[in-house]
Amino acid sequence: MGRDCPSEQVIIRPARGDDAGDLYQVRMAEEAAAETLAVPGTSFERFSEGLDDALVDKNNYLLVAELGGRVVGMANLQVLRGRRRHCGLVGMAVHDDWHGRGVGTGLLGGLLEVADEWLGLTRLELEVYPDNRAAVGLYEKFGFVSEGCKRRGALRKGQLVDILIMGRLHPPPEPVSIPEDGQGGK
Repeated sequence: MGRDCPSEQVIIRPARGDDAGDLYQVRMAEEAAAETLAVPGTSFERFSEGLDDALVDKNNYLLVAELGGRVVGMANLQVLRGRRRHCGLVGMAVHDDWHGRGVGTGLLGGLLEVADEWLGLTRLELEVYPDNRAAVGLYEKFGFVSEGCKRRGALRKGQLVDILIMGRLHPPPEPVSIPEDGQGGK
């Protein structure tokens, strides 16, 4: 993988067990914790155990963005099973100090490369807060579209807030043409 991020020499690579400390700092940073579905009070031990589990799960792919030896962001792809094995769930977090610098673009690009070119997934799904305009804009840039809303779907800073559901099909579906007579069929 080892692809360069669009700015500041950020390297996108697979996560390793020794990334746990930096990944914990990314996930627990104030804004990152508020904008993801993670619980800010998670202990490092509990987080590290979850990371260990994710790293050995053959249906889980975790990429990190590294700058100068420090991990500043992460993106996860969980491949679903059974009748949904053509689908993957996407999750991302970028450390507060690195927002707006191309880290998310590099991470999502790397994750989509894995999904599209190596796993052959045809559908990706994610959840995001609708007021997180930067994240929604990033996802839209990569072909995700809004598919619905979970009203009062999460508790954030003591308030119940909506969660936007977004999805991306690969390859993108062909545009539907409607005959001029409006009949569209037989």
